[in-house]
Amino acid sequence: MKILPRSAFGQTVLLIGFLLLINQVVSYVSIALYIIQPNFKQINELLAKQVRVVFIDIKDAELSPAMAEAFHRETGIGVYREQDAMRLGLAEAVYVEFRSAQMSDLLDGPAEVRISQGDEYLFWIRPPQAPNLWVKIPLTGIEESDFSPLIFFLVILGVLSVAGGWLFVRNLNRPLRALQFAAEDVGRGEFPEPLKEQGTTEIMAVTQAFNHMSKGIKQLEDDRNLLMAGISHDLRTPLTRIRLSAEMMSQEDDFLKEGIESDIDDMNAIIDQFIDYIRHDSKDKAEMVDLNVLVDDVVQAETPTDRVVKFKAGEIPQIPLRYVAMKRVIANLIQNAIRYTDDEISVETFLENKRFACVTVSDKGTGIPEAEMERLFQPFTQGDKARGTEGSGLGLAIIKRIVDTHGGKVKLSNLETGGLQAKVLLPLAH
Repeated sequence: MKILPRSAFGQTVLLIGFLLLINQVVSYVSIALYIIQPNFKQINELLAKQVRVVFIDIKDAELSPAMAEAFHRETGIGVYREQDAMRLGLAEAVYVEFRSAQMSDLLDGPAEVRISQGDEYLFWIRPPQAPNLWVKIPLTGIEESDFSPLIFFLVILGVLSVAGGWLFVRNLNRPLRALQFAAEDVGRGEFPEPLKEQGTTEIMAVTQAFNHMSKGIKQLEDDRNLLMAGISHDLRTPLTRIRLSAEMMSQEDDFLKEGIESDIDDMNAIIDQFIDYIRHDSKDKAEMVDLNVLVDDVVQAETPTDRVVKFKAGEIPQIPLRYVAMKRVIANLIQNAIRYTDDEISVETFLENKRFACVTVSDKGTGIPEAEMERLFQPFTQGDKARGTEGSGLGLAIIKRIVDTHGGKVKLSNLETGGLQAKVLLPLAH
């Protein structure tokens, strides 16, 4: 399982969030070192000076009640014995270690600092000059701060930073996503309109290069189709003349005549396969189709009267298909199975992993060596001699080309019981 994102959007947002976190940590440390800590030190020095003022003329650590009351009335600073201090709030005060250590250094002796917060913010200090007394010093303006506004602003800052990064990457990725979809269309044999050149200069350059490439590929495709159409026309004309000539041959040459007509039919079939491979129904638009109905129609049309082809239909929702092209795929698979076995043929449809609609065509022939299966999908490649060597070697190549345009896969596998199974997987949506 990979934790780090792989998309440009995820990586950019992660980078922004990481930099934002570092910025906030550095800001906090800077504030603590250069603002909060000096303020605390100044406050402790002020408190130490006030304590020194209280005990400046006391030799025996005694303080008269009258003087203490007058001092408290004028400055707000009170000096109490521990019993009285406990009653006035010392018991609820919290011991602060680092302030106690600083105060001990400032007062040249062991001191203890406690802080309580009620109606007012109070410092309780037990000075080394009078260990049996507590000095209560009220301070205003340094009450414990409510950090919720700071947290709120930090959260808002983080959200705005991530949102800004999201908008930036979204605008950056939009032309890339369009480029991805257009490339997939070209891979399926479709040629979209030239993409709008937008985004950064680098992406605009890539888009411009892609448009130029797509235009060149389309021109090559058109030239190839035109060339194949011309070859087909030029070959069919002499073949037709040869057929007419064969029809005029005498009865003594019937054997030769049948051979010529058979060769002409084979040549016409090969030409048709060439055209099918070049064309692969690129003009046929995908529409929502009931795959079971399509397969059943092909089974009924392709089953010879002396053969048995069993069809088992599974529960499959309608899926987007190029109807004519997919009929050619199923028909070719059934024809291959009929050609290479004399036994019963099975055709089945079902769902796989809730993502693919599958069609399998199984026969009971001799199968194909595992090492040869991938090679058979290459154009002009014929199967093992055990499966025969008829045709031009374009049948499986045509099937793969059509299935690829649907975003699907086609696989061959030998059955454990003997025979070959061709499996077509078609995505439920693409």
